[in-house]
Amino acid sequence: MSIRFGVSPIAWANDDMPELGADTPLETILAESREIGFEGIELGGKFPREPNALKAALAPYGLDCVGGWYSGNLLKQDADAEITALQDHLKLLKAMGSKVFVFAETSNAVHSNKAVPLEGTPRLKASDWVEFGARMTKVADYIAGQGIKFAYHHHLGTVVENQADMEAFIAATSPSVGFTLDTGHAALGDVKTIDIIERFPERVAHVHCKDVRGPVHAEARRIGKSFLDGVLAGMFTVPGDGSIDFGAVMRALKGISYSGWIIVEAEQDPVIANPKVYGAMGFSTLKREAAKAGLI
Repeated sequence: MSIRFGVSPIAWANDDMPELGADTPLETILAESREIGFEGIELGGKFPREPNALKAALAPYGLDCVGGWYSGNLLKQDADAEITALQDHLKLLKAMGSKVFVFAETSNAVHSNKAVPLEGTPRLKASDWVEFGARMTKVADYIAGQGIKFAYHHHLGTVVENQADMEAFIAATSPSVGFTLDTGHAALGDVKTIDIIERFPERVAHVHCKDVRGPVHAEARRIGKSFLDGVLAGMFTVPGDGSIDFGAVMRALKGISYSGWIIVEAEQDPVIANPKVYGAMGFSTLKREAAKAGLI
């Protein structure tokens, strides 16, 4: 698989804040994604989850199903219970020919709770990482055995948020536990994106590209706002509209011969940030920088 560019529907319709894009039909999301030039799209709340229905929805637009977010509970249940719980999602991905399983630990996450400030992210004790990592590795090994890449999504408001968390998580898991490397969450969580790519190339299984407005995030933290408040204030945007150097990101991916999806994913209020306009900006930025880096 060479480099392919896809998009997340979260710019059009936000699952954590359903009021954002509530009236936007799935057909509009798919049509505009294709018009921009994306080859694939991740799943969202408006998508059917029965394979034949999903294939019928995507087919008129020529879009592949990249995969989609799966909420895990490995801090509360063992790997065998998690493997049982994820079967429906896995069956859908396999039926759709998806190549990546995006897993996020959400059992104690706070990113979807407006009552919890950004500073309220849960933290694991040093003694908890070993068991958490062992469970994650067992699940990842199982997914790999199904012919799909496992891609853990680090995320603000979850137990893998900052550089120390990433280092502890990597130390506690085997290389089968890949990452959904998210440039926006990395930047605002003080995760060193280029360092992770260069030091752990075998872990980079999937890439989400969003840009950031650092001062907006800093102000949201200063006044005790939640993750969702920060999103509404505009702490995220698409590549080319913030402060991240995506040329450096593309060069680093080229350096490890990355092959797979690169996804534009930037949650914003669609009334303020027109999804098609911003999606096109993100797509053109990434294609330009990837070409300059020799990645495509």
